[in-house]
Amino acid sequence: MADRAPRHDSIAQALSAATTELAALGLDAPRLSAELLAAKALGLSRLGLVMQAKDFFTDETFVQFRSLVARRAKGEPVAYLLGEKEFYGLNLRVSPDVLIPRPETELLVDEALRLFPSGSPLRFADFGTGSGALAVALAHVFPKAHGLAVDLSAQALEIARHNARAHGVEQRLDFLNADFTTLELAPASLDLIVANPPYVTEAEYAELSHEVSGFEPGLALMSPDAGLAHIRGLAPVAAQALNPGGALLCEFGSSQGRAVLEIFRDPALSFTQPAILRDYAGLDRVLRALRAEA
Repeated sequence: MADRAPRHDSIAQALSAATTELAALGLDAPRLSAELLAAKALGLSRLGLVMQAKDFFTDETFVQFRSLVARRAKGEPVAYLLGEKEFYGLNLRVSPDVLIPRPETELLVDEALRLFPSGSPLRFADFGTGSGALAVALAHVFPKAHGLAVDLSAQALEIARHNARAHGVEQRLDFLNADFTTLELAPASLDLIVANPPYVTEAEYAELSHEVSGFEPGLALMSPDAGLAHIRGLAPVAAQALNPGGALLCEFGSSQGRAVLEIFRDPALSFTQPAILRDYAGLDRVLRALRAEA
């Protein structure tokens, strides 16, 4: 039996109209957004979309596409509409329960690979794991590593578990529903700690685009004390849990570098040579601090 009658809109025509609509609203990457949403509605890759640009939507797929475009027009992030986001070459499930992984966070994985050979049997922890992006990526690039993924949100941990399972690393990751700022881990039990904690101030949050503040979880973004409360809480927990010579890699806001260095230069923490790493845009982004050798 033939498919239902197609719409008069070709894929190319519908993409052009959606791109114009999204661009008029000032949304980021309108053409890319339209292509990704059309590909989802049609069950195609972006390459398939190009190859079938002269084909037509059916009534059903056109309704699906226009529904997605309408949600995007209200500012809903494309990653939530697709239900996935790529991070370090891995497709990860995302939902409004977790932050959308950002490219700059990949710097923590790059730096971990500079600090440790890929064959190292690392013991690591990911504080504030969210979608599990860092934990899953680290377990992927360090095939002998075992990690602990910690998050205050049980819903986030379910997403992280799914992503670990999807990429075959679930057996090497444990998941803990806890506040990492009050966590008591065994002393000198970890080689590496990574963290992308909340660090946005209330004032900065008020200035964020609606695409972020209207859809992504505020608790995973904002932190009191000029955005430093979670980082201050992280410092003594990491100092206790890291082995001598172990490393902490922590993301922070681009204006917070001096304050973060001051926190980790406290002699009581026994970190050595804390340093600030810049992201791919040249902005201060990641703290690297090594636990002093015994």
